[in-house]
Amino acid sequence: MNLINIEDLTKVYAERKLFDGASFSLQDGEKIGVIGINGTGKTTLLRMIMGDEETDEGTVTTANHVVIRYLPQHPEFEPEKSSLECVLEGNVTDENRWSVESDAKAMMMRLGIKDFMQPAGQLSGGQRKRLALISVLLSPADILLLDEPTNHLDNDMADWLEDYLKKWRGALIMVTHDRYFLDSVCNRIVEIDKGKIYSYQTNYSGYLELKTQRQEMEAASERKRQSILRVELEWIRRGARARSTKQKAHIQRYEELRDRQAPVQDSQVELSSISTRMGKTTVELENICKAYGERKLIDDFSYIFLKGDRVGFIGPNGCGKSTLMKIIAGIIPQDSGQVIIGQTVKMGYYAQEIASEKNEDENEIDLSYMDPNQRVIDYVKDTAEYIQTVDGVISASVLLERFLFPPEKQYSPIGKLSGGEKKRLNLLRVLATSPNFILLDEPTNNLDIATLTILEDYLDRYDGIVVTVSHDRYFLDRTMKRIFAFEGDGKLKQYEGGYTDYVNRLAAEGRTPGGNIAARSAGADISGNSQNQKSEESVIEKNDSTATWKQKKKLKFSYKEQKEYETIEDDIAALELKLEDLDNEMAANATNAAKLRELVEEKENAEKMLEEKMDRWEYLEELAAKIAGQQS
Repeated sequence: MNLINIEDLTKVYAERKLFDGASFSLQDGEKIGVIGINGTGKTTLLRMIMGDEETDEGTVTTANHVVIRYLPQHPEFEPEKSSLECVLEGNVTDENRWSVESDAKAMMMRLGIKDFMQPAGQLSGGQRKRLALISVLLSPADILLLDEPTNHLDNDMADWLEDYLKKWRGALIMVTHDRYFLDSVCNRIVEIDKGKIYSYQTNYSGYLELKTQRQEMEAASERKRQSILRVELEWIRRGARARSTKQKAHIQRYEELRDRQAPVQDSQVELSSISTRMGKTTVELENICKAYGERKLIDDFSYIFLKGDRVGFIGPNGCGKSTLMKIIAGIIPQDSGQVIIGQTVKMGYYAQEIASEKNEDENEIDLSYMDPNQRVIDYVKDTAEYIQTVDGVISASVLLERFLFPPEKQYSPIGKLSGGEKKRLNLLRVLATSPNFILLDEPTNNLDIATLTILEDYLDRYDGIVVTVSHDRYFLDRTMKRIFAFEGDGKLKQYEGGYTDYVNRLAAEGRTPGGNIAARSAGADISGNSQNQKSEESVIEKNDSTATWKQKKKLKFSYKEQKEYETIEDDIAALELKLEDLDNEMAANATNAAKLRELVEEKENAEKMLEEKMDRWEYLEELAAKIAGQQS
């Protein structure tokens, strides 16, 4: 069933044509990931589907009686309303209040929001985004429109959302730059490129292959056009009276080939700044402690950064990752311990959030502030008017062009930039200082995939030290060589390798990040197949080949399997009944936060046991079918 249909869409925004006669459709059950460089119109597309923004030309048609829910990139709530009220607004009736409220509280706790009564005005941007996500997921819908849903989610939360959306049966259009997430959840990728919409009926891995094929075909067609054009041009030029004597159709063919537009090459960010030379002493952390009130974030952490280090800090939201980054950068002070910074160290700090208002806290240096009224070029010139690169000294204007800010945009106010363009401009500011020690706090939030890929390549060649906080599993795997995980009570533990190595180490110890199997990316290729799945497949293959080698040894149940096969359906029914009882008990204890927390944990364990039982039942059923077939 066709749920959404867009035809001949044209949209011009701030003298820039976002869409030029583009078309798009959404079918029932499709899960679409929308990608494209920052500023191409991904968010605008979602807003036009919702009806929040008008088209200049073209039509947007939605099927009758279709319910759409929209998660904006920067949600807003009434500041005086409590977190719970914000989530429930528009989702409750007198009939469903108890069940919806218990589900809401369970989701809020799952996503790290434990104070249900905290006013929305006191929440951070990340907490508001999670509230909006919960609100969207709570209400019945046929289509979800999600704009950057994984921003501000830690690894465990992202895994939960990934699993939720994979099981969700409705249609989905999602803008995200999380490549593992795209690969695991989406069955179709839509790319917005130079005003057109290209569709690929595959996940992200397949998209990479199909786009390469499309570009190769376009390049081959252009080479053929140029070859024919050279022959035609020679023909036209042959003889002094060519235009009056040659066939008219031949001349028209030449002119058509000459005027045909060649494929436009993608513009790419060029990162080529030179890092300042670093001396013997780098950055040393000695017994760093930091707490806010009774809450201990960092407890006695020591580390000496080595030349060429690639260090990633991971952990749940609010554990102290960004706080530690700010302590290293000298933005906020530690409670005890010391940060020793070598005389030749030149830091560049990339902030997680772009602030449009100055921070008035006297104890905190504000490096994230962007004056929305300041011109783009003046923002860069405040850092450096001329920048040393591998190509020599270049001006701020040339550097902006390399970062995909054309001259006309350089003199626009920052307030007119998209969220992703502001993040790209902030990255430019950091690199323009030629740092030899880069701190990247959530660099993958709002940066488009093309820029992320180039940033990753840049970090491969970068001589200095890189320290990052990120929930992007792919980015951590791609760039980091050492992981420090916050494991509670302010303690950090060191793991060698990237995120995959970290998860594999936990698995070897019988642990999982946050109590979940988070390694759909970890120990996985980008198609989402985990190492465990691969090893299970290889065991099955090995068992099959061994059976053949042993002259097709007869299959049969072991005594334990036979007893399990006879009782497993009763076990599954009992677990399903237990889950139903837990749901009722959660509804009855909706106002008891402590009891609700226990019930949520018990329900998660029961769901995990049920999933294991279902997998085991499927195996036993297959084995029983093979035994029956063998006997017949």
